[in-house]
Amino acid sequence: MLISALCEYYDDLARDGKVVPEGYSEQAVDFLVALAPNGKIESIIDWRLTEQVPMKSGKMKERKTSRTVLLPKRTEKPGIDFNFIEHRPLYIFGLNFDSGNLTPDDHTDKAKKSHALFREKTLTTLEGLDSPVINAFREFVSDWNPSAETENPALLSLGKAYLTGKYAFCLGGHPDVLLHEDSQIKSAWQSFREKTNDTSENLTQCAVTGENLPIARIHNKIKGVAGGQASGTVLVGFKTTAGCSYGNEQSFNSNISENAMKKYTYALNTLLADRRHKQLLDDITVAYWAVGGEKHEKYVDCLSYCLFGDDDKTDKDEAEKMLHSLAEKSREGTVSANILASFDEIDENVTFYILGIKPNASRLSVKFFYRQKCGDLFKAIAQHQTDIQIGKDFRPIPLWRLKNELKSPKSNKENIDASLLTAIFKSVIYGTPYPGYLLSGMMTRVKTDRTMNDVRTGVIKACINRKARARGQKEELQLALDTQNTNQAYLCGRLFAVLEHIQQAAATAKLNRTIKDAYFSSAASKPALVFPKLLMLSQNHIKKLNEKNTVFYNKLITEIVDKLNGEFPNTLLLEDQGRFMIGYYHQDQMFYQTKTQDNKEEQSLC
Repeated sequence: MLISALCEYYDDLARDGKVVPEGYSEQAVDFLVALAPNGKIESIIDWRLTEQVPMKSGKMKERKTSRTVLLPKRTEKPGIDFNFIEHRPLYIFGLNFDSGNLTPDDHTDKAKKSHALFREKTLTTLEGLDSPVINAFREFVSDWNPSAETENPALLSLGKAYLTGKYAFCLGGHPDVLLHEDSQIKSAWQSFREKTNDTSENLTQCAVTGENLPIARIHNKIKGVAGGQASGTVLVGFKTTAGCSYGNEQSFNSNISENAMKKYTYALNTLLADRRHKQLLDDITVAYWAVGGEKHEKYVDCLSYCLFGDDDKTDKDEAEKMLHSLAEKSREGTVSANILASFDEIDENVTFYILGIKPNASRLSVKFFYRQKCGDLFKAIAQHQTDIQIGKDFRPIPLWRLKNELKSPKSNKENIDASLLTAIFKSVIYGTPYPGYLLSGMMTRVKTDRTMNDVRTGVIKACINRKARARGQKEELQLALDTQNTNQAYLCGRLFAVLEHIQQAAATAKLNRTIKDAYFSSAASKPALVFPKLLMLSQNHIKKLNEKNTVFYNKLITEIVDKLNGEFPNTLLLEDQGRFMIGYYHQDQMFYQTKTQDNKEEQSLC
């Protein structure tokens, strides 16, 4: 399904006029080498574009960027290999740049070998061709001697940019007469391709299209994947004989035609080269697209904001308005089939694809691939955002924040397990219960760091509520403090927050260690063992409070304890420990909000 979907996306790109012609590659070029009719270098023209880039200070800075041109398909083979119309300086000039000097020497003789191959192959391909720029280029290739050009002023003037730059050729005095755009060069390239791409002997049924077509022996490499090789990594490949069958070699075993292979690799490389369609989630590269091409790019932008918090690519206000509206309907249980119709250019029946890949030792590994209708997708994302909210102010929480909260700040391991990320992603996309480890992992972080924030609390609440919803039960954990909730674990959490605030209110200076630092984990696991001791300690703290606070806290303690049925639970299981933490956070936030409101009232009286 993945390769078929990518081929479909290629067809969308073709309809929008965004497909590079068959047999060509987009290549960045920095400099034009202007040649005289006798093949001598007249000058090297800086062909880069200048763009204005905003700085952090707010000022604009000029930056040089390469031009993109179409050149005959570039080689993807490792090591020394030939390109029809070369752009690499080591091949063209046969010179290294070392400490400000040009030299043909290096310890592997790579410069000499590269230039020798370039000279031999280029002169062969130019045989029988005749035009001013071709003749000048032929003379350049024939006469150029790297050892005699180590002091070439045109090359030395480039400095370090000599080795990093990419080159094209033009006729001296005519920068518009470009070698790679010459009609005879294009015809020669077409003939060259026809000679080297004869695959008629491998004609069989394509597994993607169902047509009898030549099968691809080796698939093009995919670039732009985090952690992958710079030269690219294959998605389909057979490097060992163990993967081969029926006498087939290499990717003949996959039965994917040359045509389908070129389509899916081009489509995936295009997605991964476009920041609009790509995100990085730890070591998983996520690509996403909507069927239909350019006219449906708005869906891609909305997903970037709603799921990843990326507001550089879309109308943030419009996306947030849609997400907020869907979230409100989710809370009310009234999400209608045509809710998206009220937003401009949103068609709920458009198909959306989300792909997660990461490299392994030999090829790309597909971690997940999801297909969903646009309407169902955004409803599921809105439900996810609703579930993880804690507090009455709706604020979308991107996946990267959720992921970061699972990491230990003291751990050297940067990435969390890819299988957990995959399971979380599936829950978000399809609205299914979250993976069990998400709840236990987030609670472990709370116990270890003794820190509760809106993301951690929201995730714990979402895991418990979504699991209850899947069982057909009513959601018990609300956005804010629920004084009607009689769950024993929730009440214990509320009581712990009250006892902590009593300790802080009684202190005359900032405490280095509170009961939260000493008892939070044990209180969340074994309340009956910890709370009697904490209640005794609180009486000593209450004695230090003024009469107003004493009455307030005693009344609050009595109200909570009365609902505990006369005893504390001996042991709290995993979900109940989560309810304990939610109760603690809700009660703690209520104290904070009350204090903030009192400060505002005092300021208004001044």
